Amino acid sequence: KRKEDFDERCLGGNMVVKGHRVVLNILSPEDVTQNYVVWMQDEEVIQFMECRGKTYTLEELKDYAKRVDESHNDFLFGIYTSDDNVHIGNIKIGEINQLHKFGNLGLMIGEKKYWGKGYGTEAVKLATEYAFNKLHLNKLIAGIYGNNTSCYKAFLKAGYNKVGRLEKHRLHKAKYVDQIIMEKLNVR
Repeated sequence: KRKEDFDERCLGGNMVVKGHRVVLNILSPEDVTQNYVVWMQDEEVIQFMECRGKTYTLEELKDYAKRVDESHNDFLFGIYTSDDNVHIGNIKIGEINQLHKFGNLGLMIGEKKYWGKGYGTEAVKLATEYAFNKLHLNKLIAGIYGNNTSCYKAFLKAGYNKVGRLEKHRLHKAKYVDQIIMEKLNVR
């Protein structure tokens, strides 16, 4: 299936998921701007991401968006404010297992002035709804650094449950930290 087949709310070829304060829109290479590069160079923004430690160029991020857009098992959405259409971060439904109908959910709010204000929680809720209702997934999983309390709280508020903890599983600032495993089941 093509990505466009998954959602009848396509606008100009892009899938759009509308919420109260945020809109999720498939991130095309044309949507990748210098702001995204700035986020990926900000140690505070990427401190809990596996991509830290590498410098990204605008072209590399555009190529990444293109590769994800061409994938049938990954969906990268830009998170935009619904009132003024500011790109504040990204959320990815990825590594979808088509046989068992599950995938991973990853969140990044790059614009720091939007941290701690519920935008991440709303984006998680919208992406989860999309994964369940449009992609027909049975479950979404998120792996969160144990010391990333903001992300943990956002997933809890979005209805995810903590189902496990991998002790000293991730290296963060030269110390091993636990990884919290969270999941949400599609209750039909």
